Amino acid sequence: MNRILTLLCLGLMALPALTRAEPTLLGIDVLEQSGFRAVSGKRVGLLTHPAGVNRRGESSIDVLRRAPNVQLLALFGPEHGIYGNEKANVPVDDKIDPKTGLPVYSLYGKYRKPTAKMLRGLDALVIDLQDVGVRSYTYVSCMRYAMEACFENDVEVIVLDRPNPLGGLKVDGPPLDRQWRSYVGAFHVPYVHGLTIAELARMAKHIPGWMDLPEHIRKKGQLTIIPMQGWSRDMLWTQTGLRWIPTSPYIPDLSAVLGYAMTGLGAQEGNFSHGIGTPYPFRLLRFKGKSPNEVKAALEAKYIPGLRYRIVQTKSTAGAPLSGVYVSVVDWKRFRPTELSFHMMQLSAAWSTTGNPFSQASNSALFNKHVGSTAWWNEITQRGAKARVSQFVNQWTKEAGEFRARAKHFWIYR
Repeated sequence: MNRILTLLCLGLMALPALTRAEPTLLGIDVLEQSGFRAVSGKRVGLLTHPAGVNRRGESSIDVLRRAPNVQLLALFGPEHGIYGNEKANVPVDDKIDPKTGLPVYSLYGKYRKPTAKMLRGLDALVIDLQDVGVRSYTYVSCMRYAMEACFENDVEVIVLDRPNPLGGLKVDGPPLDRQWRSYVGAFHVPYVHGLTIAELARMAKHIPGWMDLPEHIRKKGQLTIIPMQGWSRDMLWTQTGLRWIPTSPYIPDLSAVLGYAMTGLGAQEGNFSHGIGTPYPFRLLRFKGKSPNEVKAALEAKYIPGLRYRIVQTKSTAGAPLSGVYVSVVDWKRFRPTELSFHMMQLSAAWSTTGNPFSQASNSALFNKHVGSTAWWNEITQRGAKARVSQFVNQWTKEAGEFRARAKHFWIYR
């Protein structure tokens, strides 16, 4: 397992020698193998993006368009759009798809939730989105709001499942306090949740309070899941034999997937940067006013289990030379994905020359929507460099184990 994670951390796509004998069939593959039984005779919409492809790399849009006895009438796009070429946090407009002539309704523009007009004439909305296993990634939020709209308008939801690239066993980080639920944290799960997107849909359908719907509408809503074949919870993406398709501009490869879980929270405030704008997004740490050697020494002094650091000389995407500290995972079993981020916050408070950056934060609400823990916000703002990171990490580890035990009731894969 450690060898597999080393490869994942280096950002390799897939290595045949590490794949299992049985191929991993995605939900879209299973749907096609069934003769499209779940959508046969139906008028459907499709919520997807560039990573929504079958095992052969064909877009799910094309697969459904050629499906016999299926009418694909509309496309729906999440953040970054159906082509993945829209910038983060930038609203996307509705349009007509030049390739298919179908209307494309943006769910990251004027509306975050499909309107009744968008769903009019549809029997089902098919959802084929690749998640990265981290709570603050907006595709699962997009799915939640789409489910709510469909349940309200008597439209069936059909989720085509895909692997969690971090596997289905690693659960880590702070849970989401209810007051911070938002589009960057739509579900009450630990930051690294260990679930597939279809398993999250099952929990949303069956657990009261996970969707903003009256109970009778939630219970009446029709959810159909097309599970994968050949995937099990202990599998990482490198074992699936699948090629990674960038899910967003800053997640071009598997290295960035893991890095997003490790450092994505750590650069929310303070002067840490985590490699955006370099060949190592979310993996290359730098701190304004500190040398790479100083950053490396400070991180090593934290004794964070499972991690190793090395100084890398590289160039920014604009061509400027730079150096930073690259973070590698060397022991997957001991590794707690989010732990590094909270030590980064503590160091930011210790190294700041203008006072605690968290107590001066200009957008504390956005910080808390990502992290999700009011208790941690109080800790880092009040104690700063003396924040008790280990105490919080240990408590979150305990709570993550309790969440995983509850979530087992909704697992599709063992």
